[in-house]
Amino acid sequence: MPVDNRTDARGGAPNDEAEDADLDPGIFREAMSRVGASVHIVTTAGPGGRIGVTVSAVTSVSDRPPLVLVCLNRTSRSHAVFAANPVFCVNTLSAADTALADLFAGKGGASMDERFSAAAWLTLATGAPALERARASLDCRVERIVEAGSHAVFFGRVEAVRVGGLTPPLFYVDRAYRS
Repeated sequence: MPVDNRTDARGGAPNDEAEDADLDPGIFREAMSRVGASVHIVTTAGPGGRIGVTVSAVTSVSDRPPLVLVCLNRTSRSHAVFAANPVFCVNTLSAADTALADLFAGKGGASMDERFSAAAWLTLATGAPALERARASLDCRVERIVEAGSHAVFFGRVEAVRVGGLTPPLFYVDRAYRS
C-alpha cells in the first residue's frame, strides 16, 4: 500500500481533519483571492428550470474524452437547479462583460428572466443556454457530481464547443475583475 509522506504548511498530514479545524477559513479565502481565474457564466436548463451563475471555479479535466469540472456552493439556490438538470454550458466572458458577470452573480437583485434578457443566447447540443458573445462556450452533459466540503463538483462531458472572438478576457483576482 502506498504511503503519503507529504506534509501541509503546518507540518501535519495533508488529510488530517483534526488539523484542518485549526486553519482559519478567512486566511484560506484571502490566499485563494490571490489566485487569478477566468470568469464564466455557467448555465443550465431542464426539468429543474433555467438558471445561470457567475463562477471562476472551472477547469479542464481531460481532452479524451473531453471533460470539464465546475464547482458550485451546495448551499446556493442554484445548486439544486444544476443538480436536477443533466446539462450545463460554460460561457467564458470577455473584459467587456463585467456588468453581465455582476448581474449573474446576483448583484442588483434582477430576476433570472431579467438576467437572461440582458444578452443574446442560443443553444448548442444539450439545450443549455450558450452566450452568443462568449469567448468560448462548452456545452456539457453531466457525468458525475461529487460533494467536496462546502461545494459540489460537476463533471461534464463536452458535447459541443463554440469559439467566439479573441476579445480581451475577464479575470477575477484580488476580489476584483481584471482584464
